[in-house]
Amino acid sequence: MKMRYFETRKARIEIIPMIDVMLFLLVFFIIVTLQMIPDAGVSLQLPVSSQTDQLPHPKLTVNVLPDGTIQVKGQTVSDAQLIAMFEADGDPAKTELTIATDKSTPFQKFMNVIDDARKASISDIGIAAQPVAGGS
Repeated sequence: MKMRYFETRKARIEIIPMIDVMLFLLVFFIIVTLQMIPDAGVSLQLPVSSQTDQLPHPKLTVNVLPDGTIQVKGQTVSDAQLIAMFEADGDPAKTELTIATDKSTPFQKFMNVIDDARKASISDIGIAAQPVAGGS
């Protein structure tokens, strides 16, 4: 009688755990990629400043066009719609807002957006500007 301590088995490749890992990686990369897509803004001639700071990506960007129209995420909105959008953001006190306006836009239109933000209790407001060439 011949005794075998170790039986030789044919190797098997389990495909289901590999599919699980691949799906997790796919979902992870899709979510990361979506987070990296910046808010598509409008082409504006931003004013320049010698004292600019790089701000983190804002939660909300409001574009004020030269003719005074207000755009958020590619949609034209009125002052009332803008206030409603700010208030619907959950906690307006924690909303990070950046206002980008063309340098030829009347200053009053810019101030109207700030007033709308203040009416909705937003206090974290940034202003988009281009740094001066060779500046900080």
